Amino acid sequence: MNNMEFIENKEVEKEQLKAIFRDMIKYSPSKIIGMLGNAIIVPVYTSLLPPDQYGLYSLSIAVLSFLCIIFSDWVGLSGLRFFKHHQMMQDMPKYLTTLVTMLVSNIFIMFVLALTFRQNFYDFFHIPVKYFLAILVLIIPVAIRALLFQLLRAQLKSMSFTLSTIINQFLTILLSIFFVKFFHMGAIALLLGMGVSISLIDLLLIYQSNILSWFKLQKIEWNSVFPIIKYGIPIAATSLSAWIINQSNKFIMNSIHGFSQVGIVGVAYGLTLPLLMTIFSIITVAAIPRIINMYEERIDVRPIISRFTGYYILIALPVITVISLYATDYVSMLSSNDKFLDAFKLIPYFAFGTFFMAITDYTTLQYHLANKTYIDFIIKLTSGIVGVVLNIWLIPPYGLAGVGIATLGANFLYFLLSIIIVLPGLRLIYPSSVIGRMTISAIPFAILYYFFNKIFHLPALAEMLLLMGAFYLCYWLLSRKTAN
Repeated sequence: MNNMEFIENKEVEKEQLKAIFRDMIKYSPSKIIGMLGNAIIVPVYTSLLPPDQYGLYSLSIAVLSFLCIIFSDWVGLSGLRFFKHHQMMQDMPKYLTTLVTMLVSNIFIMFVLALTFRQNFYDFFHIPVKYFLAILVLIIPVAIRALLFQLLRAQLKSMSFTLSTIINQFLTILLSIFFVKFFHMGAIALLLGMGVSISLIDLLLIYQSNILSWFKLQKIEWNSVFPIIKYGIPIAATSLSAWIINQSNKFIMNSIHGFSQVGIVGVAYGLTLPLLMTIFSIITVAAIPRIINMYEERIDVRPIISRFTGYYILIALPVITVISLYATDYVSMLSSNDKFLDAFKLIPYFAFGTFFMAITDYTTLQYHLANKTYIDFIIKLTSGIVGVVLNIWLIPPYGLAGVGIATLGANFLYFLLSIIIVLPGLRLIYPSSVIGRMTISAIPFAILYYFFNKIFHLPALAEMLLLMGAFYLCYWLLSRKTAN
């Protein structure tokens, strides 16, 4: 498609902006509470488990995400991408039948392959048999939840999404604590808590998505399957490449230094990527479904993508900078076990790695809109391979620092490639005014940090809040001056 096929429509853009902001408000409770839940998980779980058990739990979650990426997640994401198209075609029963059939088939294939090659699985991932079996069972409710969550997003049911996410978050934590405390099952109790919680949430999601009123078993039409596969398989490959960037380090670390060091990596990971991405995704979870709808209606979406890219940078970069500057205090505040304090060494690397990974939601949206997700796969796979090579090369001599450098380097490379490889008519319009005001606002931020570091000390949390307050106050004053 060339640029002439899309038109700029200020009225539609203005209307959709208002709608996205409304959706962000509706989604924000789930994301804010989700962030708080993720912040609670690390101190709670590290107080319940020693480093080796927490490392085993981290490895199990990494294996679970690996299987979900290959066999289930991409089906739900395809469901979101083509929902509007099939809604306009008025063939939702056939579409939902196709999605459900593909998901069930994928899970069946997963069980056949996993059980057939189970010994290879144990040897490759270094995971005990009972954890392997627990993960296989757990993927069933997780896969169902992934599909239903995407259907809720496609239907723009933001409040239902919010409610389910909040309930899921805290029910998982409470059930996990219950199983650990009363049955003394170690790390596997956390997986059991997840399984029971997600199974209950699936029942709620079936009701909220109203899927039963649409879903009718019908003959599968292959002309509706191929677009989903063409779109979804590169997404799965791309997600697998992201998994290689951010999760493979745990397995490499385990093979070199054992489960305890994996526990340290798991804590640093838990205090950065899932925690920060939860709050950062408030924008994308609200904006992307509406941007897809605008694109399908042949509206030029570049201005609105640019606007929300600027919002993301404005929200994310100061937070990540402050967390990195106060990494030791940050880990001390959110980890209840002194055995995990070494995780502070990884926080700056993982935090900025998260920043670059999250911003690619905007820079790679072009590939998803144009249904050229294979480009996203190629650049992320390239970054993932570089990340693995760096991990293997750097972990033996540098330990935790090697993990951090490899993760940050791979995520930055992915971002860099995504702004170099641009599709015609979808080139990102850079939010230069936001970046300019942020650059000026960084000056009082730096002066205040120097003052705290060299002259006058306050409690770490107070300093962190004051630094961000100074930055945003300066930014707000500059914005007002520009507006006038």
